[in-house]
Amino acid sequence: MKIDITVPDQLSEITLGQYQKFLKIQGENPDERFLSSKMVEIFCEVSLKKVMRMKLADVTSICQVLINMFNEKPALRKRFFLDGVEYGFVPNLEDISFGEYVDLDTYLSDWELMHRAMSVLYRPIKARYGERYSIKEYDASDTIVMKRMPLDAALGAVLFFYHLGIDLSTTMLNYLDHKEETALQRYLILEKSGVGINQFTRSLKAMLQDMKISLN
Repeated sequence: MKIDITVPDQLSEITLGQYQKFLKIQGENPDERFLSSKMVEIFCEVSLKKVMRMKLADVTSICQVLINMFNEKPALRKRFFLDGVEYGFVPNLEDISFGEYVDLDTYLSDWELMHRAMSVLYRPIKARYGERYSIKEYDASDTIVMKRMPLDAALGAVLFFYHLGIDLSTTMLNYLDHKEETALQRYLILEKSGVGINQFTRSLKAMLQDMKISLN
């Protein structure tokens, strides 16, 4: 049976939602043969019934293309278009609010909730000034749209925050150092006792290693 399918060979051709779906299945059923069929079904957008009719050699070849693609380590992507709207990465992390930081710290190390973290980091651009831009205010109720964002942007952001690590809290604490202690400062100080960014960074490291993404 001849089946025409499109095999993505770039992470930008895959959505965050597709990746979340596959990771959930992978966590529930480690059988490699089953995962191979689901990989083709999800990322090539073809029914499982059709996948089962394909030649073994073709399925194996497609899976290898996808596996090689997932071994990529994308850099931080500052902007992307989604549904005709341009989204931009938070221009200045030092300016994020307490609520934004708490949501980011809560969701960024859990792939099932990654779209929520991405809605903190990427928001519609409301004005452009050459390469500079401003973004809309954070809306915690508007997160589902980020399931359709390109995966390279999501992975790049996760890797960026892993490598940033403890520097995030250090930078923010230095920024607040000359001011009266605030709720945000007290929250960041919790990392000294194993809560906050240190714990968050360890969670990211474990998550990336589970996904076999090199940290170097």
